[in-house]
Amino acid sequence: MDQVAAGNASGQRFYRVSQVAEITGLSEPTLYRAIRAGRFPAVRVLGCYVVPAKALDDMETSALASGLVDAAGNVISPLSEM
Repeated sequence: MDQVAAGNASGQRFYRVSQVAEITGLSEPTLYRAIRAGRFPAVRVLGCYVVPAKALDDMETSALASGLVDAAGNVISPLSEM
Protein backbone atom coordinates (compact mmCIF):
# COMPACT_ATOMS: atom_id res chain seq x y z
CA MET A 1 0.00 0.00 0.00
CA ASP A 2 1.26 3.48 -0.83
CA GLN A 3 2.45 5.28 2.32
CA VAL A 4 0.54 8.45 1.49
CA ALA A 5 -2.59 6.44 0.70
CA ALA A 6 -2.30 4.92 4.17
CA GLY A 7 -3.28 8.31 5.59
CA ASN A 8 -0.02 10.04 6.42
CA ALA A 9 0.48 13.02 4.11
CA SER A 10 4.22 13.21 4.82
CA GLY A 11 4.70 9.59 3.78
CA GLN A 12 6.56 8.84 7.02
CA ARG A 13 5.42 5.58 8.64
CA PHE A 14 7.17 5.91 12.02
CA TYR A 15 8.47 8.75 14.17
CA ARG A 16 11.30 8.75 16.69
CA VAL A 17 10.33 9.74 20.22
CA SER A 18 12.21 13.02 19.79
CA GLN A 19 10.09 13.83 16.73
CA VAL A 20 6.87 12.99 18.57
CA ALA A 21 7.98 15.23 21.44
CA GLU A 22 8.40 18.11 19.00
CA ILE A 23 5.07 17.40 17.27
CA THR A 24 3.05 17.07 20.49
CA GLY A 25 4.89 19.57 22.66
CA LEU A 26 5.52 16.89 25.29
CA SER A 27 8.95 16.23 26.74
CA GLU A 28 10.87 13.12 25.77
CA PRO A 29 11.00 11.81 29.36
CA THR A 30 7.21 12.20 29.62
CA LEU A 31 6.73 10.27 26.39
CA TYR A 32 9.10 7.49 27.48
CA ARG A 33 7.25 7.14 30.80
CA ALA A 34 3.90 6.97 28.99
CA ILE A 35 5.23 4.42 26.49
CA ARG A 36 6.66 2.19 29.22
CA ALA A 37 3.38 2.44 31.16
CA GLY A 38 1.42 1.41 28.06
CA ARG A 39 -0.34 4.78 27.85
CA PHE A 40 1.21 5.92 24.56
CA PRO A 41 1.43 3.74 21.43
CA ALA A 42 4.91 2.71 20.36
CA VAL A 43 6.82 -0.30 19.13
CA ARG A 44 10.36 -1.30 19.89
CA VAL A 45 12.64 -1.72 16.88
CA LEU A 46 16.23 -2.82 17.49
CA GLY A 47 16.04 -1.52 21.05
CA CYS A 48 14.57 1.87 20.13
CA TYR A 49 11.00 3.01 20.51
CA VAL A 50 9.21 4.36 17.44
CA VAL A 51 5.67 5.67 17.19
CA PRO A 52 3.54 4.67 14.21
CA ALA A 53 2.43 7.71 12.22
CA LYS A 54 -1.02 6.14 12.05
CA ALA A 55 -1.28 6.29 15.84
CA LEU A 56 -0.65 10.05 15.77
CA ASP A 57 -3.08 10.46 12.87
CA ASP A 58 -5.74 8.48 14.74
CA MET A 59 -5.26 10.56 17.91
CA GLU A 60 -5.62 13.76 15.88
CA THR A 61 -8.73 12.52 14.09
CA SER A 62 -10.33 11.42 17.36
CA ALA A 63 -9.49 14.70 19.09
CA LEU A 64 -10.96 16.74 16.25
CA ALA A 65 -14.10 14.62 16.13
CA SER A 66 -14.89 14.37 19.82
CA GLY A 67 -12.99 16.98 21.76
CA LEU A 68 -10.12 15.51 23.73
CA VAL A 69 -8.53 12.06 23.84
CA ASP A 70 -5.76 10.49 25.83
CA ALA A 71 -2.99 8.58 24.08
CA ALA A 72 -4.39 5.24 25.18
CA GLY A 73 -7.43 5.97 23.02
CA ASN A 74 -9.91 6.83 25.76
CA VAL A 75 -12.17 9.75 24.95
CA ILE A 76 -12.15 12.51 27.54
CA SER A 77 -15.13 14.82 27.86
CA PRO A 78 -14.50 18.36 26.66
CA LEU A 79 -13.86 20.83 29.49
CA SER A 80 -17.23 22.50 28.99
CA GLU A 81 -18.96 19.24 29.93
CA MET A 82 -16.93 18.55 33.07
